[in-house]
Amino acid sequence: MVLKKKKEIQVDAFFLDHHQLEKLQRFSTTEEQSLASLLLHCAQLGNGIQQIQCIKQIMPLVKQMDQNSAGDPMVKACLDVLGETYFSLSGKNPLKKVLASSLNGLPGHLMVSAVQSFVCCLREELKTTDVYLYRKVLDNLASCMEDFSLGRACIKNLFEEVLQFLQKLLLDIQEENRKNHGNRIVQTQLMHDLLIAIKVSMMLIQKLQENIQGSLWKHNESFVWQSMCSLLKSSTNFLMDATLLQTVQTTSGLAVILFIRAMYEPVEELPSLISDLLLGTMEHSAVPAWFVRNCGVLCTAELPDSVLLFLCHGALAMLDWKNGSMGENGEKLLLDIASVLLSLSSELKESSVATSLSRILAIWTNSALAALVSGSPDLKIKLNGNSDITGKLLEYIYTHWDHPLDAIRHQTKLIFKNLLRIHQTTIAGSNGKSDPFFARLIKHLLSLDWHVKGKYASLGCLVECVGTENILQLDRTIPVQILDVMNDQSLAPYASDLLEIMFTNHKAHFTLSFQEGTWIDQWHDLWVSPLLVILCEGNHDQTTYIIDYYLPKLLKCNPDSLSYMIRILQASADANLGSCSTRGALGALMACLRTARAHGHLELSNILSSGLVSTECIKQGLVHQHNQVCIDALGLLCETHRTTEIVSLEEMQLIQFFMMYNLNSQSPSVRQQIVSLLRKLFCRIHESSQVLYKLEQNKTKQVLVENSTHMPPLRILQQYKDFMSSLCTRLFGVLFPGSSHPTRFSALSILESIAEIFSAPKGQAQVFQLDQEMDCARVQTLIQCFASTFEEVKILAFRLLMKLRDVALNLQDSENLDLLFQAAMDLSTSTKPYDCVTASYLLNFLVYHEGLQNSCLGKWLEHNPQMDENTSVSTVEKNTLAVIKLLLVNVEEEILQAKKCLLQAAASFPMYGRVHCITGALKQLPFNNLTLVSEWKEMVTRLILMSYSLSAVVSPVVQSSSPEGLIPMDSDPESAGRLQMILHEIQPQDTNDYFMQAKILKEHCKEESEKLDQRPTKSICTEMRGKDRQACDVTAQMVLVCCWRSMKEVSLLLGTLCKLLPSQTTSEPSDALITVEQVKNIGDYFKHHLLQSRHRGAFELAYAGFVQLTEMLSRCNSESLHKMPEQWLSYVLEEIKSCDPSSTLCATRRSAGIPFYIQALLASEPKKSKTDLLKMTMKELISLAAPLNESLSVIPQVHALNILRALYRDTRLGENIVPYVADGIKASILGFMSPVWAVRNSSTLLFSALITRIFGVKRGKDENSKKNREYLHNILS
Repeated sequence: MVLKKKKEIQVDAFFLDHHQLEKLQRFSTTEEQSLASLLLHCAQLGNGIQQIQCIKQIMPLVKQMDQNSAGDPMVKACLDVLGETYFSLSGKNPLKKVLASSLNGLPGHLMVSAVQSFVCCLREELKTTDVYLYRKVLDNLASCMEDFSLGRACIKNLFEEVLQFLQKLLLDIQEENRKNHGNRIVQTQLMHDLLIAIKVSMMLIQKLQENIQGSLWKHNESFVWQSMCSLLKSSTNFLMDATLLQTVQTTSGLAVILFIRAMYEPVEELPSLISDLLLGTMEHSAVPAWFVRNCGVLCTAELPDSVLLFLCHGALAMLDWKNGSMGENGEKLLLDIASVLLSLSSELKESSVATSLSRILAIWTNSALAALVSGSPDLKIKLNGNSDITGKLLEYIYTHWDHPLDAIRHQTKLIFKNLLRIHQTTIAGSNGKSDPFFARLIKHLLSLDWHVKGKYASLGCLVECVGTENILQLDRTIPVQILDVMNDQSLAPYASDLLEIMFTNHKAHFTLSFQEGTWIDQWHDLWVSPLLVILCEGNHDQTTYIIDYYLPKLLKCNPDSLSYMIRILQASADANLGSCSTRGALGALMACLRTARAHGHLELSNILSSGLVSTECIKQGLVHQHNQVCIDALGLLCETHRTTEIVSLEEMQLIQFFMMYNLNSQSPSVRQQIVSLLRKLFCRIHESSQVLYKLEQNKTKQVLVENSTHMPPLRILQQYKDFMSSLCTRLFGVLFPGSSHPTRFSALSILESIAEIFSAPKGQAQVFQLDQEMDCARVQTLIQCFASTFEEVKILAFRLLMKLRDVALNLQDSENLDLLFQAAMDLSTSTKPYDCVTASYLLNFLVYHEGLQNSCLGKWLEHNPQMDENTSVSTVEKNTLAVIKLLLVNVEEEILQAKKCLLQAAASFPMYGRVHCITGALKQLPFNNLTLVSEWKEMVTRLILMSYSLSAVVSPVVQSSSPEGLIPMDSDPESAGRLQMILHEIQPQDTNDYFMQAKILKEHCKEESEKLDQRPTKSICTEMRGKDRQACDVTAQMVLVCCWRSMKEVSLLLGTLCKLLPSQTTSEPSDALITVEQVKNIGDYFKHHLLQSRHRGAFELAYAGFVQLTEMLSRCNSESLHKMPEQWLSYVLEEIKSCDPSSTLCATRRSAGIPFYIQALLASEPKKSKTDLLKMTMKELISLAAPLNESLSVIPQVHALNILRALYRDTRLGENIVPYVADGIKASILGFMSPVWAVRNSSTLLFSALITRIFGVKRGKDENSKKNREYLHNILS
C-alpha cells in the first residue's frame, strides 16, 4: 500500500492592533498566569499552529474563575478582544473554528458578558456598506450560525438588524451586477457573493425559526414581516433572472419555497399552493395579497421550464416528506412534481440543466421512499411497478442510461435503484424474487444487446433485489457472455462491475445455503474457469481489460482462488507457451501472479522458495514474444502491495536479465509501461533503504525487516548501490551515437526516473545518487542526444541535464563551451527544421553556465555592453537576455536580406530557426521574478516589431490562393507564365528578378551566402552540423516550408509574449513587460492572418499562438481587453453573413483559418460561465447552415457548415455543444440536397464529424455494427 505524505497545514496567525495590545497589557501580570497575559502571549507568537495550542488553554483557565469574575474589567476586556479577533479571522482559517469550539465551553455566568462583547463586534460588521466587503460579513454570519452557541445567541439578539442587512445586501449586489454588465470577472465574483447571501438568509430562517414566531404571524406590518417579504421578492426575482448563474437560480428556488413555507398559513394548504404553482392553475383571488405582491410573477400559466425545475427542487428539498405530515395534499404534490419533471425531461436539452433534472429526479425517488413509509394505500398503488409514473420513469431511464454525460448516467442508475426499492416497499410482505414486475424487468434487460451500457448497472441493481442464482437460472452462460464483451474498453468497466456484484452475491448465497467447501468447485466453474480460458487464448485487448478490471475484483472476493489458478495454469504452461498474438498458459500465469502480488495476495519469495513457480519460468516470461507477457513478468517483480518491501537479490538479477533484451521495444505503450514499472521498483528501493538506514542507526531495537531476509541492513544497502550503478552503466552504454530511437527513449526515461527518485534532501542518507556517477563522457553523451531527429529524445535529454545541471555544467571547460555555443548558433539557421530545435535545447542548457557571457557571448555580440556585476541578477536572466539579443540582431539582418531575395533566404538562412530559439529561451524564464525589467521591456518591444517585419516578408506566400506551387520546379515558359499570374495576385515584396523571371538558384547560392555571412564557421560534429553549405536547387517546397514555419514561429512567439501582461490591472504599468496597446495590436495581427492565410500549416500554427492570447484575455480583468473576443466574434460573423463580394475571407480550403479563429474565441470562454458567446454563435451558424431562403448566396452557408464541423470536433467545448447536435445533423442532411457542390461537400464533412461526435471513433474493422443504434435513437428523439 502506498502511504501519502501528510500535507503541512498552513494556518495564518492573527495580530492585534495597538489599542488591543494596550488593553491586554493593562491587565496582564508577570507573577501569575491570567487570561489577559495568556491572550497577550498568544498574539505575540506569530505562528498560527502555536496560537491554536495557546487558544486551547483558554477554557481551562476560564473555568477556574469564580462567579464574581463576570464583572471583572479584565474579563470584559479579554472577551472584547476575543470577539474582535473572531470576526477579523477569515472563514477558512482553522483558528476561527478552534476559537468557536473553545468558546462553546464558556461557563454560564460569563455568557451574558460574552454575548454583549460579540454583539458589539457584529453590530460594527453590519455597518459595512462596500459591496466588495460584503463577503467577509456573510462568512462571519454563516460561522456564527454553524455549531457556535455564542454566535447564534449573538445573531438572535440582532435578528432584525441582520434581516435588514441581508435585505439591503441582496439589492446592492443586484444593482452592482447591473452596473458591471459585460465585465465577466467582476460579475462572476458578484454571483458567488450573491449565492452565499441567499444561503445565509436561508440558514437564518432555518436555524432561528423561533425568532419569527409571534412577531411575524400576528403583526403583518411588523419589521420582521416586511423584511421577510423583501427577501421573498428578491429570491423570486433571482429565480426568474435567466442571466444569473444556474447555481444562483437553483438556490433561489430553494429559498422561495423555504420563505413561503415559513410565511404561509394555513400550513395544511401549502402543498396545494405549490401544486397550483407548478401546474400553472394558480388564481390570484385564492392566495393572500402579500403572496401576489412579492411573487405574483410565479402565478402565470406559462413559467419558464428552468424555473419550474428549480421550484420542483425547492419543494422536494424544503418540505417534510416523512411521517405523512402533509397528508393527502402532500401525496398529490409528490405525484404532480413527478409529472412536471417527466414532462420537462423532453424539453430541457442543455447539459447543465439536463444534469440538474436527473439529480432532482433522483431526489424525488428518495422523497417518494420517505413518503411511502407512512403513506396511504392509494399512494402505494400509484407508485408500484405497474403504475403510469413508474412506466414513465423507466422510459426516462432507458433513454438516458447511455447519456454522454457521466453525471446523468450516474443519476439514472440511482433513479433505477430507488425505483426498485419503491416497488419493494409497495409489495412489502410478499415474495419479491417471484414478483412479476421484477421478472418482466429481468427478461427485458436480458433481451437487450450487451453493447447497451445501461444494461449492466440495471442488472446489478436487480441482482441485489432477486439474487444471482435466480438470474442464472434463466441463462447459465451469462458470465461467459459478459466476459466476451470485455474486448471493448468502453464496456469493460461496466461489465466488470456487474460481474463483481454477481459473483459476490453468488458466493454469499452459496455460503448461506451449503456447507463450507462443498460449493467452491461449482463457483470456480462459473466464474474462474471461463476467465482462464480467455487469458490463455483471448485477443490482446480482451485479456488486457479482463486483467485490469475483472481479475483484481475476483481475487479480492476469494483470494483462495489464486492457488486454483496457479495449479490449472502450471499444468499446461509447458505445453502452451503462447505466441506473439496469444498469451498462452505461461502468459496467463504471469498475469495472475502479477495481479495477486500487486494487491497483497501473494509473497514472491514464498512461491519461489516453495518451488510453486520457478525462476526459469519467470525468465521465460521476461523474454516472451508477446509484449504484454514480458510486461506482466516485469510487473510481477516491480509491483508490490507495500512500498517498503525489500528488493531481493533474485529480483535484481531478473531485472538485469530483462534490461538486456527489452530496451529497444518498438511499441511506445510497452516502453511507457517499462518506465512506469521500473519507477515503482526504484521507489521501493528508495523507501526500503530509508527503513534500512533507520534500523542500522537504531541497532538496539533492530529486528528483521522481512521474515525471508537474514542479511544485515548494510549488506542489503550495498547490493542496492551496486545494482543501481550497474543499471546506470548499461543505460548510458546504449546511448551511443546512432542508437535507435526506442532504445534512447527507454534509457533516458529510466535515467530521468532514477535522477528524480534518488534526489538527496539535505540531512537524509541516500543509497544512490546519479550525479555521483556522472563524468565528462556521460555528460557529452547526453548532449549528443540533442542531435536526435526525434524531439521527445531532445526533451528527455534536456530534462535529465537540468536535473544534473550542477555537475554537467562544472564538467564543461571554456573551449568546449565555445564549441557548443558555436554549434548552437550554426544550427539555429540550418535549413533542416529539426536542427533549430536542437539549437534551442542546447542554448537553453548553456544559459545556466556562469561563464557563458564572458567566454562566448562577448565574441559573438558586437558592441554588447557587459552587464553590471550585479549579484541580484541571476545567471540565467543575464545569459538569456544576451542570447536573445544576439539572436535578434542576427534575425533582423536576415529579414533585411530576405526582403531583397526570399529565394536566397529559403536556401541559405531560413529565419524561423532563430525565432524558435528566442521563443524557447523565453519559455523557461521566470517572468514574475525578473531584475532587469527595463532591458526586458525594450527587448519585448523589439521582438514584437521583428515579428511583424518577418511576417510581412513571408505572408504573401502563405496567403496566396495557391501557395504550394508558388515557385516552379523548372524554367519552362508555361510554368513561368503561371508564376506571373500568381505574383500579380499576391504582390510579393521581392524586388529583384528571382520572382519576375522563373529560374532555379544554383551555384551562386554559395557565393551570395558567403557575402551575407562573413562570420567564421567551424563544424564540431558531423551528426550535428552536416555538410557545410552546398549548392542547392530552390524548389517551391523549400520556399513554402521557410514561409509557413516562419509564420508558425512568429505566432508562437507573439502568443508567448502576450502572457507577459499581468492579469490584474492593479499592477503598476511600469512593471508590465508588455502594454495593453501592444496586446491589442497582436490580436489584430492574429485576426488578419487567421482570416487571410490559405496554407493549412500557417493558419493552424497561427491558431496555436492565438489560443494563448484568447486564454490570457479571458483571465484579464481589464474591461477593454476582456471584451475583445466578443467584438472580434461579432465582426467575423457579420462579415460571413454579409455576402460582400469584396470580402477577403477564403471560401475554399474548408474556409481556411476562419473555423480556427472562431474555435479559439469560443474555447477561451470560461467553462463555468453561461457560455453566451457559444449560444449566440451556434444560433447564427445553424441559421446560416440551413437557410430558409434558397436565393441567398451559398458562401455564408459553406462557411457556416465548415465552422460547425470544427466546433463539433473541438473537445474543449465538451458537453456545451451537445444540445446543438440534432440541429447540426438536420443542417448537414438538408445540405445534401443543394445543387451546389461546395455545399454538398461541406455538408458531408459536417455529417462525418457529427457521427464521430455522437458515437466516438471506430476502433476496429470488426466492431459490432449494432453497437450504437440505441444511442442514435436517443439523440434523434
